[in-house]
Amino acid sequence: MKYDTIIIGGGLAGLVSGILLQERGQRTAIISTGQGALHFSSGSLGLLACDATGKPVEKPLEHISTLGASHPYSKVGAEKTAIHARNAKALLERAGVSVVGNEASNHYYLTPIGLFKPAWLSTVDSAVSLTPDGAKWGKTAIAGIKGFLDFYPGFVADNLARAGLKCDVVEITTPELEHMRKNSTEMRAPGIARIMHGDALVRFAKAISDAAPAAETVIIPAVVGVDGQEAVNELRRITGKKIICLSTHPISVQGVRMQLALRRYYEKIGGTYLLGDNVTAGYMEGDRLVAIDTANLGHGSLKADNFILATGSFFSRGLVAEPDRIFEPVFGVDVVTEGKPHDWYKDNLFEAQPFVEFGVKTDAGFRVSKDGKTISNLYAVGSILGGCNSLKEGSGAGVAIVTAMEVAGLLAPEKKG
Repeated sequence: MKYDTIIIGGGLAGLVSGILLQERGQRTAIISTGQGALHFSSGSLGLLACDATGKPVEKPLEHISTLGASHPYSKVGAEKTAIHARNAKALLERAGVSVVGNEASNHYYLTPIGLFKPAWLSTVDSAVSLTPDGAKWGKTAIAGIKGFLDFYPGFVADNLARAGLKCDVVEITTPELEHMRKNSTEMRAPGIARIMHGDALVRFAKAISDAAPAAETVIIPAVVGVDGQEAVNELRRITGKKIICLSTHPISVQGVRMQLALRRYYEKIGGTYLLGDNVTAGYMEGDRLVAIDTANLGHGSLKADNFILATGSFFSRGLVAEPDRIFEPVFGVDVVTEGKPHDWYKDNLFEAQPFVEFGVKTDAGFRVSKDGKTISNLYAVGSILGGCNSLKEGSGAGVAIVTAMEVAGLLAPEKKG
């Protein structure tokens, strides 16, 4: 089977690459071992949240010029990074992901423990503020769900009070939620979200109204709207209140919703998404990768003109660490590390860890190398690139989207006019 481009990895970077290439007329396939890190996302995406010292960045695009030469944004270039960041919102909207925010100035999103952190884009139902000292939401209540262990309303309320926003804390339940409590493994955010429709959603809305009748704004755990924004809109209509969904501890409903929306849009526009498969072999001709085998397709090799490696970093096993080496497990391409193994980490867990900045070696056009030789049609995008500490910077989503857009532009330039 022949494609124009095959993308290995079905997370944010892989999906953005695939969507843009499909929209520009290519025939593409995405091979995804699992669901990707988006399932653990809060629903807020960071372009550049903090500088090297941990200080929040208000205007991320203005700060890009200060980054090191190995940073993915530096390789893309400040001007093109700004263009890609500006175009990202429209891409998400085309896929049915409604977001607030822009690339010029960070806003602040509320974390599951009640702290405000800088963000670039957030889903429209997220708890966001234009300032880091609390949003102006009027009389606010935080509604916890009885027996739900992945949300801590009291903790959130305490941290919001420190930011200057006093909230009432209430507890709600419904017959459906009481039934789910009998099995603790079912009472997780995505499981609750799957039953929140029809009469169950109406009863949930009534429970909110009864528990917080005077509140103008009610913060609830993000347990509605796994398939889209409609359920949250319906809650707002029924209650007559501003309903804000606060991401729970993973798995996140907003993250699952974003993943599903991007995948469905990719498939709608003709992309092939091979979930639960992995690459088992690659075949080279000279400096080109010409075909791959996968576990599920057996001996049926997949051929393509170009390939994109979007398998992520250590979390998703795009990179693998052993006591004496760090390697890329799909093709064994070159990985940039520094120092000896004992230099790869700090004893203090909360320090910036050197290994987080490790990634595959690429040229200026994001083509990877193996044994010191560039593979002319194998590109890398997203967190497998390294060159930055996305955890400290809050740049993971931005790097994924910006580099995916950059490589997609190299393989299928956007037509002018």
